[in-house]
Amino acid sequence: MLWAGRMRLRTFRILVMLVHASAACEFGPFPYSVTGIVCRMTKPAALLLNEETARLIQAAFRNAKFPNITGERSVRLLGKVAYGLTNIQVNGLSIEQSEVELKENDAIHIAIKNVTAFFKGTLTYGYAGAWFLQLFHSVDFEIESSIDLEINIKLMCQKDQVAADASDCYLTFHKLTLHLQGDKEPGWLKQLFTDFISFTLKLVLKSEVCNEINFLAQVMANFVHDLAANFVQDEDIRLDISLASVPLIKANYLESHHKGLVLYKNYSDVFSDSVFSPSLLTESRMLYFWLSEHILNSLASAAFLDKRLGLTIRGEKLQALFEMEDTEAQRKAVQMIFQGTSYNDSVAKVWSLAHPQISVQPEGTVVKSLVGVEISIFPPGEEPQMVLYMEKEITVTIQAAYAEKKLILHPVDSRTEFKVFKCTADPSGNDLSIRNFLQTMISVVGIPEVISRIEPALTSLMNSKGLHLFEIINPEIITRKGYVIVQLDFSFPNHLLLDFLEKRL
Repeated sequence: MLWAGRMRLRTFRILVMLVHASAACEFGPFPYSVTGIVCRMTKPAALLLNEETARLIQAAFRNAKFPNITGERSVRLLGKVAYGLTNIQVNGLSIEQSEVELKENDAIHIAIKNVTAFFKGTLTYGYAGAWFLQLFHSVDFEIESSIDLEINIKLMCQKDQVAADASDCYLTFHKLTLHLQGDKEPGWLKQLFTDFISFTLKLVLKSEVCNEINFLAQVMANFVHDLAANFVQDEDIRLDISLASVPLIKANYLESHHKGLVLYKNYSDVFSDSVFSPSLLTESRMLYFWLSEHILNSLASAAFLDKRLGLTIRGEKLQALFEMEDTEAQRKAVQMIFQGTSYNDSVAKVWSLAHPQISVQPEGTVVKSLVGVEISIFPPGEEPQMVLYMEKEITVTIQAAYAEKKLILHPVDSRTEFKVFKCTADPSGNDLSIRNFLQTMISVVGIPEVISRIEPALTSLMNSKGLHLFEIINPEIITRKGYVIVQLDFSFPNHLLLDFLEKRL
């Protein structure tokens, strides 16, 4: 039986190796050149997450499926004694200490000290005596154990995503005591079975618990991947977070590099000139995200193709735009454009005429877009009339922040240039007063109004993915030439682990 158990364990490991080999990923000679997103988790974050390791280990013990243990032994005067341990399950578990170490270019080493586990089940035994007297008995048992557990988790690429291999797992037993029918005192039956059952039980516990830990590690890796994939997708627009290179384990951080290509219907995104280098990120914060400006540019193009870059303004909002100041020029422009029609009977439409161009600079994120503006009036009892149409090239530099679970966008500079201007009240276009008023209005209140619409929309989108459930501490959004860095600290989101344990196990 023991030989068979060892063979099954060897077979399982061979199968794991074959699966990993068959699912290995292939990368080009310069993986950083196709890297659009980088995630770096530093050691302080790993230490924080390790505080929750006990829950996963407890889940591993409780979800492990312990097989029935059978065997026999020749005993002097009693003949052959056959035994079976059935219905083995965890009856109690406590963990005293857990430590984590990042072994550079190797593995995440987790050491669990003083795991006290109680197992219960039923012991059935029978023997044929020298006078062919057959006796069969069944008693409840409890096994008290004290275990140290060591796990080396390797990160690899499997099916283009991060996979965790925790098959390098060791259990060290400091104590393994068999109690029969609640009797804590040594007895002949206990003495008879303890030695040869204990050896078998250790092998079974190691195999089943380590297999369950490895399974949990792989399921957890898939869970995190699915969570990330869902976060970077909205309807038909999504990011390809396939790995661009093998995940890294350094002494002070873990790091994964992702392609970050935008996927939208027939839209084809190509990227091969990333400026990423590991030296661009530090190790002073718990979590870092590095984003190429290419991603932002491609997302803007996909949003344009999906007809998301447009808004309609009417009523009080329209009034606030055109009555930002009470001057003669303002009153004249309002009269010429709206021709006495109320704001409630007027509509302004603003939309992007072409793919916006986005570049990232130290001053902020620069958005350049050709924008169309159309104002129509609906006088009571008359036909609707378009009274103003213009096309403007607008360039805005925006600085972003995240506070109180909201995205904050602040325009720090803007430039506008008329490309087309048609006004019913000024068909010749010689009256510059309307243009000058509109130029000021767009810069002072028009652009802030558009941004004020984008802020809650993006915040709502991120919250729909669960971002507001995380306790994010002192986040910073830093722009550099060609890329953005988001760096932050966090407290562990207990809801995430509970959700994982409830839904996946």
